[in-house]
Amino acid sequence: MKPDYLVTHSGGFHADELLSSAVLTRLFPNAEIVRSRAPEWITPGANRIIYDVGGAYDAEAGIFDHHQRGAPLRDDGQPFSSFGLIWKHFGHDYLAAIGLPDAHIHPVYAGLDESFVLPIDLLDNGAMSPAVAGPLAVLTLPVLLETLKPVFDEPDPEALRRAFDQALTIARSFLEARIAGSAAKLRAEDLVLQAIATSGENRVLELPMGMPFRPAIMKAGADHLLFVVHPRDKDWCLTGIRQSDEGFEQRADLPAAWAGLTNGDLEAACGVEGASFCHNGRFIAAAKTREAAMAMAQIAVMEAIATGQA
Repeated sequence: MKPDYLVTHSGGFHADELLSSAVLTRLFPNAEIVRSRAPEWITPGANRIIYDVGGAYDAEAGIFDHHQRGAPLRDDGQPFSSFGLIWKHFGHDYLAAIGLPDAHIHPVYAGLDESFVLPIDLLDNGAMSPAVAGPLAVLTLPVLLETLKPVFDEPDPEALRRAFDQALTIARSFLEARIAGSAAKLRAEDLVLQAIATSGENRVLELPMGMPFRPAIMKAGADHLLFVVHPRDKDWCLTGIRQSDEGFEQRADLPAAWAGLTNGDLEAACGVEGASFCHNGRFIAAAKTREAAMAMAQIAVMEAIATGQA
C-alpha cells in the first residue's frame, strides 16, 4: 500500500495520533496528512490510511481506530490506542526504514512496544493516569505534547494546524531518539560481549570506548568482573560495576584511600603516575593514560580481594 492520504481526526490532538503520524510519514513521505471527521475522508479507500478516527479497526481496509464498541485489545487484555495499532502493523517496516540492522529490528520493536508504545496506549484509553508520575506528571510526553495546542480563544483558524505540525515534529524527535538509544544499547551489547570473550577470566574489562556495559555483563554471567576501563575524550576512565539497576552499590569499590583525590595527591595515594581523579563515592576514577588506568584497576582488584569484596 502506498497511500496518497494519511487521515486522522480534526480538532485537538493527542500523543497517539501524533506518534502514529510520525511512523506513517516516515514510511509514506509523499502522502498528505488530512485532519478531518468528514464521512468522505474517514471512509476506507485504496488511497488512504485512516487512524484514530472512523469507528473501525480493519488492517486490510487500512483503518485503525480504537474508540468504537468492541475496540481491539492486546493479547493480555490491555487496550490499544491508534499508536499501538499502527506500531503493531507498521513498526517493523518503520524500523527497517530508519536503517536498523535486520538482527536488531525485532528486539527494538518489542522493547519499544513494552516501554514506550504501551504506556501511550494506556494513557490515551484512561487505563492509566499521568498522575502515577506524581509531581512529574506535567512533564510526561503526552501531557507536554498536548500543551502545544492553541488556547481556547485563539482567533487564527490556522493555529491548530500549525500547532499539530509543531507537535508532530517534536513527537517524531522523541520517537526517533528513543529508538536510536535502544539500537545503541544493542550495538554496545555486541561489543561488550565480544570484549568479555576476549578478556577471559581477567577481573578488569577493557572496552574501546564508553558505552552501556552492565546489561551485557549480566547477560554473559560474567560475575568475575569487578571494574571496567575505557578511553574518554582526553583521558581514560576506570569505573565500578553496579550490583543492580537500582541504587549505586558496586561489586567492588575503589580504594578508600583514593576517595576525593586528584592529580598529585591521588598519584601519591595510589603510587601510579598519571592518576588524575577519584570520585568521593569511589565508583569512578580517571587517569591520563591507558597504562595508568590499567595499573589503578589492578590495584583496586587486589584491594577488593584482600578486603573480601571479591
